[in-house]
This record gives sequence, structure tokens and C-alpha cells, in this order.
Amino acid sequence: MWKSIASNALTLFIVLLFAAGGLLGWGQLQYKAEGPLDQAAFFEVPRGASLRSVSQKLADAGAVSNPMIFRLGVEYAELADDLKFGNYEIPARASMAEIIDILTAGGPSTFRFVATYLIRNSGAEMRFRERTPGTGEEVVLAEFKAGEEVPAAYTEAVENGTPIVYRVAIAEGLSSWQIVEGLKAADFLEGEIDEVPAEGSLSPDTYEVSRGADRADIVTRMATAQERILAAAWDVRAPDVPLESPEEALILASIIEKETGVPEERGQVASVFTNRLRQGMRLQTDPTVIYGITRGESNGLGRGLRQSELRARTPYNTYVIEGLPPTPIANPGRASIEAALNPDETPYIFFVADGSGGHAFAVTIAEHNENVRRWREIEAERNSN
Repeated sequence: MWKSIASNALTLFIVLLFAAGGLLGWGQLQYKAEGPLDQAAFFEVPRGASLRSVSQKLADAGAVSNPMIFRLGVEYAELADDLKFGNYEIPARASMAEIIDILTAGGPSTFRFVATYLIRNSGAEMRFRERTPGTGEEVVLAEFKAGEEVPAAYTEAVENGTPIVYRVAIAEGLSSWQIVEGLKAADFLEGEIDEVPAEGSLSPDTYEVSRGADRADIVTRMATAQERILAAAWDVRAPDVPLESPEEALILASIIEKETGVPEERGQVASVFTNRLRQGMRLQTDPTVIYGITRGESNGLGRGLRQSELRARTPYNTYVIEGLPPTPIANPGRASIEAALNPDETPYIFFVADGSGGHAFAVTIAEHNENVRRWREIEAERNSN
């Protein structure tokens, strides 16, 4: 009898073993199989979320077919402790294995809603957009200037606690005063800025921030970035560039930034000023004169320069003084800094607007005068229309 019992027990054990093996194999297939998600979707892993809660959220969102199999697969792969909080985009038909790879990879979050706060010469503006999962296409839900009535689409998203990534985008060529004023007007930021940073010390760029971020911390990030950019560009400067220090490079870069909005022209504009410095010629550039009047504490002069202002001896009047002004006149971007330290090799010493948004460059005063004549004709024609 005992032999029969032992034989039956062994048979049952083998059957259970095969059943367990089959179940394990089935679970592995389910874990790696194409998922049920019909189209790409955004998914949030809250800070401190457990594997159990994440697996259930994925099941509720229709991203996984069985939360238990997802948990067992994650634990078997020893990834349970590697979940990274944040917002992610899950592709259509992603398997459980692919989903956990996404949720443990880390890196920048992928948000459905993006609020970009632009600080430009014309003022500050918020753009609230929604990204379409799977395509990356963006739909503008709201646009409004700082101080204007806030559209309901943005207000409701904030009040509902909708995950939103905030970005502060700083245009190139703004003064430090303009940047600080723009940050002050951002109602999603907090904290005070004790003083306006030194002109030229802030790197114009796009900075990802969180709602409630400290304004002073953002300014510190900008200053740190500018220090790094300037140091790197100084280390690879042209050997014969007529600049004595990184500070002089920043001054020249700020003038280049204010003189042209055409990226392809920066090297040529830099060459004009470099050639003038080499030849002991005055820089004769309007933006420095304007800065001497406003000190950057406005969004522009709002009128043309007067002859009396062009003749006045001020530290920033490059029609009167020799060499560079004492400080930068704006916050230049990386490209202008690099242009100042590695200008194009050209014979040009003159340039004037050409009517297309760019400039006409010249070697001789006769060529320059002809370019000026053409520009005045263009201006006259525009004013007559």
C-alpha cells in the first residue's frame, strides 16, 4: 500500500511540477507579449508609489492585461526597486517588459501638458500646449501675456492638479533687468530676486522648472550656465583675437547679439568689430549708445537716436569712445560668444541693414555709402506705404 501511495504522490508532484512549469511559461509569454494599449498614452508614476499601485494604475489605464503578472515579472527581473517617479509616454501595444524598461530608465519626464513661459523683448507670454502621444504633435490650448486674463483651459488644468511641465524660455539679447522683470511676472514661480545680476552674466536658454520654483535659483542656474559657456569658448578662442579677457569677450558678444538677429551673420558681424579693434577704429554701434541711455531698464528706446545723443561723451557711446564699452549691453547667447572669440576671416569694416532683416557688408567707405543709400531708399519706400 505504501508503495502505491508513494507512487501516486510522486505522480501528483510531477503533474504539479509540469503544471507550475506550464504556468510559469504562460506567464513569461504574457509578460513579453504585445500589450492591450490601442494607442500611445501618457502615464505618471507618483513619487513614492509602490509596485502594486503602479501595476494597478497600468491595468486601469488599459496598458497591461494582468497587474499580478506584471508585478511577478518585474520582481523576477529584480526591477521592483528601480521604479522612477515621473511622467512617461507608453507606446501602443507595448509589452509589460517594455513598459517596465520605460518606467525604470529615468531621464527627462515626458509630459502631456507643457507650459512654456517666454521672456522676450516685447514682454513675457505663456503658451500652454498639449502633446499628442505617439506623434509628438502639439496643440496650443492657451496663449496669454503676463498680466492678462488667464484662459480657463490653463486655470482648470492647474486647479485640477494636472501634471504640467514648466519651461522658462529666455530670448537672446535681453538685458538682465528685462529677465528679472519677466521672472517677477511669472505667477507660477515663488521667491524674491534681491538684485539685478551683472549685465551679460545670464545665459539665454530654455530652463525646465517646477511649479513653485524659486526665482533666485533660476537666476543662479542661468549664471552658472553662462560661466561654463564663456570659459569653454575662451579656451578655444582664435589665437589672434584682440580681446584681453573673458569679460571683454562677453562685452563684444553682447554687441554682436544686439546688432543681428540672423544666425548666419554673427561671424561676419564679429569680423567687422574685430577688424575695427585691430585697426584702432571706433566701433560706432547704435545699441551701445542706446544702452548708455536706458541702462537696459526698458524694452527699447521707442524712438530713433538723436544727433545730440550720438555726439555725447558717455562710457557707452562707441561713436566717441575708443574700444569696447565698460560692460556688456545685454545677455548674449552661446553662438554670439563663440562668434566673438572665433570671428569669420573677412576684410569687412562696415555694415548696414539691407532691408531683408540682414546686413550689407563693405570693405571701403564708398561701398558702404552705396549700401547706406540703398537702405535709405528702402526705408523711404516703406514709410510712404
